[in-house]
Amino acid sequence: MTVEHLKQIGKYELEEFLGGGMAHVYRAKDSVLGRHVAVKILTDTAMADPEAKARFLQEARLASNIRHENIISIYDFGEDNGRPFMVMEFVEGETLRDAIKHGNTGDQYNRLRLALQTARALDYIHSRKIIHRDVKPENLHVDKLGKVRLMDFGIAKVEGVNITKVGVAMGTPFYMSPEQVLGRPPTIQADVYAFGVLLYELLTGQRAVTATSMEPIFHQILYDAPDPAPLQAAGVSADVCDLVARTTAKQLAKRPPNMAAVCEELEKTLVAAPAVAAAPQHLPAPSGLLSPSSQRPESNVQLRMPPPPPRKEAAGTGEGLLAQMQAVLRSPVAVMVFTACGVFICMFVLFEILATAGIL
Repeated sequence: MTVEHLKQIGKYELEEFLGGGMAHVYRAKDSVLGRHVAVKILTDTAMADPEAKARFLQEARLASNIRHENIISIYDFGEDNGRPFMVMEFVEGETLRDAIKHGNTGDQYNRLRLALQTARALDYIHSRKIIHRDVKPENLHVDKLGKVRLMDFGIAKVEGVNITKVGVAMGTPFYMSPEQVLGRPPTIQADVYAFGVLLYELLTGQRAVTATSMEPIFHQILYDAPDPAPLQAAGVSADVCDLVARTTAKQLAKRPPNMAAVCEELEKTLVAAPAVAAAPQHLPAPSGLLSPSSQRPESNVQLRMPPPPPRKEAAGTGEGLLAQMQAVLRSPVAVMVFTACGVFICMFVLFEILATAGIL
């Protein structure tokens, strides 16, 4: 029976085809434990190729010995009627390729967070003397909580082990390093380069290599640096643009020495990013004063000050006594007294005048 017609392999019931090339991946159910898993099964074509079968067996051995939060876990491995298969954890979510395509990678901060998780996974496998050699968005899975998992070690290179033909380039063309294109022995620098190309695409949504046929793709990888304009248009900071340029350098000596150095740079950037984001870019106008369309420079704003409150004079001072006297003189009693005095004075003056004239 061909792999396309399989309904079960081992104790695993195949429920849904998820994709694949030389190996097909299915969502399956463990009939014993009752949990969902992902089962990767070698196709008939691959089974007929001794090298492809050897790579599949190597992937199973490599991945089963890796334990890292950002790398897919391998639960089981076996053969059913001579057909090799491996069983992996099944994670809800999507590949990074789909996340980029559908705009599900979030803002620049979150994209750098995804990149850092990828860098940590690569740093871990490098510490185990493993070179992935096929770092690309399709081989990264992002779950619903935004956690990244590196997968597919099908063409990974283990130090001291060689199951590929000398001079044959391995990897997906768009993410291959110049040394891979030239068929040179791979080092961890191939993964550093591929990470830089992936970082460029994650930040801009565009591939760093824009050619569409093999010869122009290889020419661009060997001679052309990624165009910085899309990074600048996306508002990527200068330090991250510099990291992209260095990780995608043509010469190995100009790239960061390892993924640990890349992780350190990304961590520093992410630590600084929240402080920058928290700094207010524009101070909001006070409510009820000026609408955004009517705001003017501060020097042209005229403020209308309220009138000062009436002054209250302190009792016991000279000004206070004068004020009290004025209040007394304005009272009705004082007015009557002053009027009577005025009448008396007038009558007295008139009497004196008449007396002087001899009339009285």
